[in-house]
Amino acid sequence: MQQKPVLTLDDVNAILDAAQQEAEANGWAVTIAVADDGGHLLGLRRLDGCPAMASYIASEKARAAALGRRETQAFEEMINGGRAAFLSAPVLQGMLTGGVPVLVDGQVAGTVGISGVKPDQDAQIAKAGIQAISA
Repeated sequence: MQQKPVLTLDDVNAILDAAQQEAEANGWAVTIAVADDGGHLLGLRRLDGCPAMASYIASEKARAAALGRRETQAFEEMINGGRAAFLSAPVLQGMLTGGVPVLVDGQVAGTVGISGVKPDQDAQIAKAGIQAISA
């Protein structure tokens, strides 16, 4: 039987807190979504001033990163590179940069999705959140 790592409630809260600190330090109003390895939402935080739509997009980015087992930036690059077939994928809203897997011993334990600022800034915030439990 195989075993897999999972995110605990303490992990989820640490990710949310660290991601929020990174966003606030830069003056960015974002939504932070944390999901399990199946893309099911474990935690969501929408910062003051962030549009409501970002909550949906951040959750979808987290889900796409879980289902694809990779950063969503890879999907966006495929689409931008001409892989138009990805435009019909069921998790299309999550195919934008800002979804990052939480890897533990090479396995996806969960994911973080950020929406609200530029793509590279979304990814920066997600990675800052993950770093809180990787240290």
